[in-house]
Amino acid sequence: MKKSKQVGNENEPPSYQEATAGYPEMEAQFAWDDKTIRRTFIRKVYAILMLQLSVTVGIVCLFTFCAPVRFYIQTNPSLYMASYIMFFATYIALSCCGDLRRQFPWNITLLVLFTLSMAFMMGFVSSFYNTKSVMLCLGITALVCLSVTVFSFQSKIDVTSCQGVLFSLCMAMLLCAITISIVVPFGYVPWLHAIYAVIGAILFTLFLAFDTQLLLGNKRYAISPEEYVFATLSLYLDIIYLFSFLLQLSGSGRD
Repeated sequence: MKKSKQVGNENEPPSYQEATAGYPEMEAQFAWDDKTIRRTFIRKVYAILMLQLSVTVGIVCLFTFCAPVRFYIQTNPSLYMASYIMFFATYIALSCCGDLRRQFPWNITLLVLFTLSMAFMMGFVSSFYNTKSVMLCLGITALVCLSVTVFSFQSKIDVTSCQGVLFSLCMAMLLCAITISIVVPFGYVPWLHAIYAVIGAILFTLFLAFDTQLLLGNKRYAISPEEYVFATLSLYLDIIYLFSFLLQLSGSGRD
């Protein structure tokens, strides 16, 4: 993540913008090239994201509608643990190893493994919920994502400058999670779990707007066009977590 405006020191060579100052034709060409790179970056990210979501929705529907598959995965929870280990390992590699996530084909290979593991976990969780609830939450998630994307493209509100709000919601969510972990052994508290799910859904809706505006690059902070894998990873996780919290909030268990 970087600021859109940076201040250099006196010993640094002048930037391209500074070197072309006073030359309108060169400034216009630079602005055009920058917009072209950003648009190509956005198209690449959304193309990969659509593939990820298509795979995830396909696996969720398979685990939800196909009774033999649903029975098999529910009776073999070790598969969930294996997918979680793969998810955690690939997530750490893609998040923490900047050189690795920029190096083809390792970045795409890790992203594929990450997507498959997350899709399997979402399918496993969805298999315990009513089919209508899963489809309803998928529809709500798609509607929220579309609304947030349109808002991020059109709004002048800079969500990238609202880290304080996001941090506060993260702390509230953490406190709810700690409280639930303490209370659950003594009995399930539906309203407390509902509050946790509501905060989670709101938080990841805001994170989706935050990451979308980072992708667009027209606000205070922007993400580098070289980081298309990390940008895709962030948006995909926002959508998946939003779906999971909506499922906790409005989903009903399978009979």
